[in-house]
Amino acid sequence: MKKLIYGFGITAVAMGLVIGCADEIWDTQIPETDENPTQSEVAGYVFKPALVPATNERVEQLSVPDGFTVSKFAENLGNPRIIVADDAGHVYFSNPEAGTVVLLEDTDGDGTADRSETVAEIDKAHGLTIHNNKLFIVSIKEIYSADIRADGTLAEPQLLKSDLPDGGQHPNRTIAFGPDDQMYVTIGSTCNACPEPNPLHATMVIADESASNMEIFASGLRNTVGFDWHPTSGALWGMDHGIDWLGDEEQKEELNIIEEGADYGWPFIYENGKYNPGNRPPGNITYAEYSEQSTFPTLLYTAHAAPMEMIFYGGSQFPEEYQGDAFVAYRGSWNRSTAVGYKVARLRFENGEPAGFDDFLTGFLVDNNRAHFGRLVGLTILPDGSLLVSEDTNGVIYRIAFGND
Repeated sequence: MKKLIYGFGITAVAMGLVIGCADEIWDTQIPETDENPTQSEVAGYVFKPALVPATNERVEQLSVPDGFTVSKFAENLGNPRIIVADDAGHVYFSNPEAGTVVLLEDTDGDGTADRSETVAEIDKAHGLTIHNNKLFIVSIKEIYSADIRADGTLAEPQLLKSDLPDGGQHPNRTIAFGPDDQMYVTIGSTCNACPEPNPLHATMVIADESASNMEIFASGLRNTVGFDWHPTSGALWGMDHGIDWLGDEEQKEELNIIEEGADYGWPFIYENGKYNPGNRPPGNITYAEYSEQSTFPTLLYTAHAAPMEMIFYGGSQFPEEYQGDAFVAYRGSWNRSTAVGYKVARLRFENGEPAGFDDFLTGFLVDNNRAHFGRLVGLTILPDGSLLVSEDTNGVIYRIAFGND
């Protein structure tokens, strides 16, 4: 029997409501089978920082490493989520709330977009990727492709697939093509932690360019929004969202090397083999047996930081030591007593292996962390090597550049 210690009390901080509290701490008991009772107490919180405008004064106090600058590339965009850029400098962002894909362009090279044009209208459009001069768009249940014209506009999107599973809690799919020219699509879980009736939920799937012959590539992934391939090793890495309502410090966000056929444990096993007391593995399998068949994360990150897009840096503008490193956008916490996330982190790699996280873009939490002016989502690299970062609350895309670009 495994024993963990939890505090108890669910405090709705944002609403000022104390829902429950216990006078003492008890031992959590998580037996291997149903022959013994399960008991657990968890301290859960809701704290949502207030939203304030992205004024010039606030943008000026954003922090990046020495030699870097951060500025607004475009603003008043609504709710920009995923962003991609082609070799010609055309930038596309999805807005699921509006059901649009919008084209931005910096035509005069001053670091600010001066062109904005809606190029596709697709309900709940979210994931975007560019492959073979086509923009691929994934909504909740559909996958589309559209030829990119020389001016950046799109031909009429062609429906490739219409039967992805329902959305539930995590309806925002992401999409990319790997070094093998295969299509990879993430399908998040429908819930916080539950056995899924549809085997496609909480997975990454793989298909050909026409979205045919789709099959499960990896499973047990609660919601891996951000993933990318290491430019040297070709290994696929992704950041998975941890389970909510396990306390301030659990479940930590997971960096996984995503391999074909692997099961990453959700919803029964999390982090490096911990048991989720809320859900027992199905059938006659025990927690220990399920743990043995699960793949554990390579690195862990602060619980509830909410990792979004992840991208390896392959541009030529940043210093050489950034080559082969990745960036991860964190949208930020809500299920925690103090706010975390609301930043971009650099994920350092050494000899093809992840070595740790460093803050890269911070400062979106203000007023003693009681307010914010940006929940970060999307990442892409422009042809000049600068990095774009989207946030979907004030509707701004930021540009991070190095030196006198």
